[in-house]
Amino acid sequence: MIEEVDETQATALSADGADAAAPVDPDRKWYVIHTYSGYENKVKANLERRIKSMNMQDFVYRVLVPMDKEVEFKDGKRREVEKKVYPGYVLVEMKMTDASWYVVRNTQGVTGFVGSPGAGEKPLPLAEKEVKTILKQMGIETPKLMIDFKRGDRVKVTSGPFFDFTGTVDEIDAQKERLRALISIFGRETPVELEFYQVEKV
Repeated sequence: MIEEVDETQATALSADGADAAAPVDPDRKWYVIHTYSGYENKVKANLERRIKSMNMQDFVYRVLVPMDKEVEFKDGKRREVEKKVYPGYVLVEMKMTDASWYVVRNTQGVTGFVGSPGAGEKPLPLAEKEVKTILKQMGIETPKLMIDFKRGDRVKVTSGPFFDFTGTVDEIDAQKERLRALISIFGRETPVELEFYQVEKV
């Protein structure tokens, strides 16, 4: 059973492991920035300071240095150590705008974005599958959308090609964060697949 919370809210795990409510935004993506090897944590700190001082918290959400725990035995003692999974790289969760792009790429220690199609062009985000793999490896889950839709609910489409159409929820897929709604098109009920963020209850 799917439960609780407004569809504009998601449960997110912040970088320090604390729970925080975060808005679900389709433009919110993960990008990779390149740094000088060994400066990853310094770049993370510089960027977080810069985000705060330039009031970019609504555009740049999280900065992570991918780490993995390894067990090593030294002098007969077992201890857990954290090692960088991708030396020289830092993950940034952000909404890509001219301003946020400028703030990140001009932070001290950042040598550029990974995946830029060409000079002066905005980079491509990481694929969702890659992000989930990296975050899971770090013990951090991606934000999950908690919704209160149920079968039979009347909903209105708020974005996409069926904007402003209304319909009835027919099926819900919580894992994929999608639902199927029966929408009246030219007088006929047509099943349409929609993302949770594309609909609201009527």
